[in-house]
Amino acid sequence: MDKFNRTLHGYDPDEVNAFLDQVINHVEKMVNEMKEKDAKIKDLESRLTVNEDMKAKLETYEKLEESLKQTAFMAERTGEQIKNNAYRESEMILEDAKKNANRIVNNALLKAERASDEAALLKRNVNIFKRRLRSVIEEQLEMVNEIEKIDF
Repeated sequence: MDKFNRTLHGYDPDEVNAFLDQVINHVEKMVNEMKEKDAKIKDLESRLTVNEDMKAKLETYEKLEESLKQTAFMAERTGEQIKNNAYRESEMILEDAKKNANRIVNNALLKAERASDEAALLKRNVNIFKRRLRSVIEEQLEMVNEIEKIDF
């Protein structure tokens, strides 16, 4: 602390006034610094609030991203399962179709063979019938010829 010189009525007013001016300047400077610091604190607090909001949003987006990744993974896995099931089912259908085709072809071959056998049998029967009919007709014709030889 400064010491003031004494005068007739107390301390020297010029020195006291100069000291008071210094104190006032220093207090004003401190008040201005405090106002600046308060403003800075408010600014930092508002930034902190914004940062906290952004952090909360970022966490929400990260959770959403993780959820989307899991959903995409599950969709891919489900797609693979569907594709594998469809492939197995198509293989089974193809195998059944081949079995049915073989069965149908075998049945058709059997029917064709039976029809061929029946046709051959009918052809033999027709030939036998023709021979017998020819034989009967020839016998009848001979009888007619014999009857013509007889005179009445």
